[in-house]
Parts: sequence; structure tokens; C-alpha cells
Amino acid sequence: MDAGNILKLLEEQGMRLFGGLMVLVAGCFIAHWIVKLLERSRKFVRIEPTLRGFLEKLVRLLLYVSVVLTAAAVMGIPMTSFITLMASAGVAVSLAMQGALSNFVGGVTMLLLKPFKAGDYVKIGDTEGTARIVGVFYTELVTPDNRHISLPNSSLTNTAIINYSREGTRRLDVVFGVSYSADMDRVVSVLMDVIRARSDVLPDPEPTVHLTECADSSLKFTVRLWCRTADYWPLFFYLMEEGKRALDRAGIEIPYPQIDVHIKNT
Repeated sequence: MDAGNILKLLEEQGMRLFGGLMVLVAGCFIAHWIVKLLERSRKFVRIEPTLRGFLEKLVRLLLYVSVVLTAAAVMGIPMTSFITLMASAGVAVSLAMQGALSNFVGGVTMLLLKPFKAGDYVKIGDTEGTARIVGVFYTELVTPDNRHISLPNSSLTNTAIINYSREGTRRLDVVFGVSYSADMDRVVSVLMDVIRARSDVLPDPEPTVHLTECADSSLKFTVRLWCRTADYWPLFFYLMEEGKRALDRAGIEIPYPQIDVHIKNT
């Protein structure tokens, strides 16, 4: 092969390489623009937030893969060889990224089963917080103190998930311990007055106060009521604080743990 043919070949290959790079740059820009356009679409915005976040990341991934394949074709790389190379690399990568693949499958499973959606307050294992988004590989929770926690999707499918937001109402139980010498009817009356002072306590089911345990050092009375999910924690703190104050005003003792020791002389 003479110098002219070599220069011609280099020129052709250079043009293909340049064209491929131009396609890659332009394709990445167009893919980014399509994703942004999709995010602003009214129909896309109406999609449930959890599914919307997953679809957004999936579309982005597919667009960039398409751009890379198109750029490779423009560069003159035979698609059969390229696909074979990608398949071989895919096998090696899949072995090295089994965790990522299981996370992807876990994300799809979460979207199909829908144990929670974006905005729900959930507890997953020992972690709890507000679900921000279910991604392709990870699910993000935001804790009440604004910590962002990313959980691998594969672990979600093998862990108990408690959803505190799915139902509109929740049952609230608060336990008070009083002295054995206390008048039980008086205890019930005082705690019921504390409940009646709150308008956010639901009338149905009717709130109750019952003796639920004769413990070692005290009688345990359980205040049981229903409220809206959003009112759970404000009402819980109110009952704990105002219940203690009301019992103190009524002269009802809340005893410390104690043990009576009897000594017998033989």
C-alpha cells in the first residue's frame, strides 16, 4: 500500500471518527433535551411520583445507550462485531455487577407491587423516613432530621416494610402507670377529660381508657384512640404531657419502680 492510499485511508477513518464524535456530542445534548422536555410534559407530571422517577432514569439510560450505538455505527464499527463485543462485555460486567442487576430487578418489583409511593412515611428494617424516590438501583429516604439515606432496591424486596401513610387514620395508644392506692374510676375520668379537650381525636371508633396490666409497682392504664395520620405525633406528645399534668393535679401518684422486702425472724 503506497503513501497515497494510506493518506486516503487515514482521511476516511478520520472523517468517520470525527462524524462519530459529532454524533456522540449532539446525541448526548439531544438526549438531555428530550429528558428535560419529558419532565415538563403535563401527561408525564400526572404520573405517580414513584413511577415517574423510575421512568425518567430508565428513559435517560436508554437514550444514552442509543446514542453510543449510533456513534459506533457512524464510526464504521460493524454492528455485529460491536454487539458481540458488548454481549461479551455484558457477561463480564454482569458477573461483576450482580448487586446492581439485583437492585434493578428489585426496583421493578417495587414499582409493580407498590408497597409505598413517594411522600409516604415508611420503616424499612431499622431505617425510617419519607420516601423521596424509587430509582433504578436505589430508593431514597429522607429522615425527620433531614438525612438522606439510599437503600439498595434488592434489600427492599427481602425486608419487612411498614407504611405509616397508606391509611388516612391511625390508632394511638398511650400507657400511664398509677399507684395501686389510686381510685381507678378517678383515673379513667381524669384521662377521659384530657382526651375530650382535643378536637383532633376521632369520635369513631370511640376513645377508651382501660386498666390493661397489674404491674409490679403500678397499675397500667391504656389510653386508646384514633386520629388522622397527620395528627399522630402532635397528639401523642400532648397526651403524654397533659396526661401527666392532669394526674398530678388530681393528686394521683405515678410511682417509681419499687420492691417491698419482708424480713422474717425464725
